[in-house]
Amino acid sequence: MIFESHAHYDDTAFDADREEILNQCREQGIETIINVSASLDSVKSTLALAEKYPFIYGAVGIHPDETGELSEEAFAWLCGQCRHPKAVAVGEIGLDYYWDKEKHELQKYWFRRQMELAKELGLPIIVHSREAAADTLEAVRAAHSPKLRGVIHCFSYGPELAGEYLDMGYYIGIGGVVTFKNAKKLKEVVKMLPLERILLETDCPYLAPEPNRGKRNTSLNLPYIAEAIGQLKGIETKEVIRVTNENAKTLYFGGR
Repeated sequence: MIFESHAHYDDTAFDADREEILNQCREQGIETIINVSASLDSVKSTLALAEKYPFIYGAVGIHPDETGELSEEAFAWLCGQCRHPKAVAVGEIGLDYYWDKEKHELQKYWFRRQMELAKELGLPIIVHSREAAADTLEAVRAAHSPKLRGVIHCFSYGPELAGEYLDMGYYIGIGGVVTFKNAKKLKEVVKMLPLERILLETDCPYLAPEPNRGKRNTSLNLPYIAEAIGQLKGIETKEVIRVTNENAKTLYFGGR
């Protein structure tokens, strides 16, 4: 059974066939899905999905590109949503200097506040970092605590930085990019990562793996990602699926 650690099924890309896709996921061995919010509206739609489908759980948080939505009042509301029975993480949160939609200091401020919220509630974090390697590491280090754990989602940096996060106890999220021929740096990261610290993710509807690159992504593509990881590490795909499932359950459910 496969654990999908990062999906966006509330995205409009699934409006036409969401229920059909989710039913297919269950039929084809997707045991659990973490649907991850990015904006205030997507917090609502994420939790609605979690309430409707027993195998879907929610991550509640504001993506760095959407931090302009936040105020003290909105943050107080967000804190309340994190207490939902099916909210299992704070995310996705972090820094994004690629799109540069929000000022860096604003992104840093709300990243810090959301990490503190996660510590307060005992929830893991899902970290988004794009073109912001140094500042993300600095922020995570500053917040580091035995009470804070999580995953670096869609990891896009090199082995040295991966090692820094491993040393702090983080998991590394590996998605469809690992199947791309030009993803040499990520392939090196996967080779050095302990299997026990990898989570499978799609980030669907984005970043579909080969052979479906460029198409709408779904959790049905997770076996391609697991296969690519297995080839890089010299182990069977089924072992990748088994261990990453256990990893995700440990992070989100305390091993339940």
